[in-house]
Amino acid sequence: MNQVSQASMYLIGITVRTSNEAGKSGTDIPELWNRFISQGLLKQIPGRINDTIYCVYTEYESDFTKPYTTLLGCQVASLENIPEGMKGIEIPEGIYEQVTVKGNLLEGIVYDAWTEIWDRPLQRTYRADFEVYDEKAADMSNAEVNIFVGVQN
Repeated sequence: MNQVSQASMYLIGITVRTSNEAGKSGTDIPELWNRFISQGLLKQIPGRINDTIYCVYTEYESDFTKPYTTLLGCQVASLENIPEGMKGIEIPEGIYEQVTVKGNLLEGIVYDAWTEIWDRPLQRTYRADFEVYDEKAADMSNAEVNIFVGVQN
């Protein structure tokens, strides 16, 4: 893990309100992914900068043990044109702890990384955390995903 400075950015996508209690996020987030992919929502996001997919965790009620919002979408130049049924958010500028995971996405490598992050003594901001699925994640059996966890300066 290493700390990086991240500029603010806008994203548009679909959301679900979930929590880590009783495995709720383990059902809600895969369903969100399924909807995003099966409905071809990537191509419906106006003004997207590229086809990189972001999975953002935001609007935390408290910390990772309480409800939060997950947004699945793409980076856009502005939030001026948000399609019906989608939401626009701004990931705040700040310092983020970067964790890189490599392996088979279907074997839960990202979830496993989060369980390790939850156990670490990080001074988290709980404003926005996100995963980046770019061309390095295209091969699901041999993917590389970067996770960014907002931390206090």
